[in-house]
Amino acid sequence: MPGFELFSDLERKEVNDVLDNGVLMRYGFDGMRKGHWKAKELEAELSKTFSTNHVQLVSSGTAAVSVALASAGVGAGDEVIMPTFTFVASFEAIMMLGAIPILVDIDDTLTLDPKAVEAAITPKTKAVMIVQMCGSMGHMDALRTICNNHKLIFVEDACQAIGGSYKGKLLGSIADVGCFSFDFVKTITCGEGGAVITNNKDYYLNADHYSDHGHDHIGNDRGAESHPFLGYNFRISELNAAVGLAQARRLPEFIALQKQNYTILRNALEVLPEVQFRTVPDGGEESYAFLNFFLPDLETSRNVSKAFKENGIDVCWNYFDNNWHYIREWHHLKEAKSLYPISPEIKAALTTLKTKDFSQSDYFIGRNISCLIKLSWTADDVKLRASKMVECIKKMR
Repeated sequence: MPGFELFSDLERKEVNDVLDNGVLMRYGFDGMRKGHWKAKELEAELSKTFSTNHVQLVSSGTAAVSVALASAGVGAGDEVIMPTFTFVASFEAIMMLGAIPILVDIDDTLTLDPKAVEAAITPKTKAVMIVQMCGSMGHMDALRTICNNHKLIFVEDACQAIGGSYKGKLLGSIADVGCFSFDFVKTITCGEGGAVITNNKDYYLNADHYSDHGHDHIGNDRGAESHPFLGYNFRISELNAAVGLAQARRLPEFIALQKQNYTILRNALEVLPEVQFRTVPDGGEESYAFLNFFLPDLETSRNVSKAFKENGIDVCWNYFDNNWHYIREWHHLKEAKSLYPISPEIKAALTTLKTKDFSQSDYFIGRNISCLIKLSWTADDVKLRASKMVECIKKMR
């Protein structure tokens, strides 16, 4: 998945431009820059790539989710529906705003089950956030209809799925507001970074101000800028943006490599009767960052995962026992372990997670194996890997 596998002179040139002029901050210092504005250039590049009107770079994918929600008006006491299968950043970003994460089941897309979303809506629901986990998407039309019918904000976290698409639109650009992560292990990386994209001008201006202490960025004298509202510091640096700029221009190259390697593995596994691939909705195309498949039951998945490791097949996971990506092991969330007091509303909502039935999610996550796709593999590497995976699964019969 990570673009850092293929760093080149393109990234080095962009970084050296920043070091040569010495301005590492994305705002101000106009006279010193020698015309270099890497964050602005990366925002323009992403706007072109995603055919979206507005892009705001931020310091991380987690920051992108918080900024996106805040920019759309989500805050204290609001409920945000999110999936049981994601990264811990999803609920962290919601709770940072004083909002309440409402976790619901996934389906065989490994993303939000629209029926579970509909059942979870209350008068306090403000937004629905789909997380396009492991390179693919959920039932986007159904989720959009639910949000429209209930007048909810539709948020798309495409941090793990950049380059995937649905009905001709790139993931991240479909909902009211989209989020990306460019950390060290994403398809394209800034080292650390993220982005909020939207066609809503108000959301964009809010994100632009909120991510930089409320600065309005009017004029060219930073000290004279006003502050329309409170904000925080989620700025990206020019060094991070420089790396990301080169990587963003290489996105088609990276997606092509992912697809090539993914296809070799999938073609080898699809002949096995016990292997069932995740559902990709009609009109969708994965980013090929991961190959996801289901085995008959949890025990088989655990045994196959163990066999993979013993046979040198790395970066494959069964998330059922994973501490970072599935609710089952999020004990710090369910027990509301915080350094500072949490509101009674949030604490009460989190307490319900201890006993809530997520057997549908358990069914899909327990049977799933998710294999990351590397860019640096040779064709021979992938073919050998594929043959080993097939043999490991056959031995479990």
